[in-house]
Amino acid sequence: MGLVLYQRDDCHLCDQALAVLAAARAPEPQSVFIDDDATLEARYGTRVPVLRDAGGRELDWPFDVARLRQWLAG
Repeated sequence: MGLVLYQRDDCHLCDQALAVLAAARAPEPQSVFIDDDATLEARYGTRVPVLRDAGGRELDWPFDVARLRQWLAG
């Protein structure tokens, strides 16, 4: 399962999202930093962190372990 976590540099919410992913024992996501990409900034600027799966589904922050596991199973 290819997961991507869209995030920013020095983002405490992004750090929290990574901690939730670890607690849920989810597959390690690819980190994509949006700061230097105008297209990604326009799409995700106020939404980060955002988790995206290989099928294109997105899970916006905030999420907890239970919500993440439900999303991963769906």
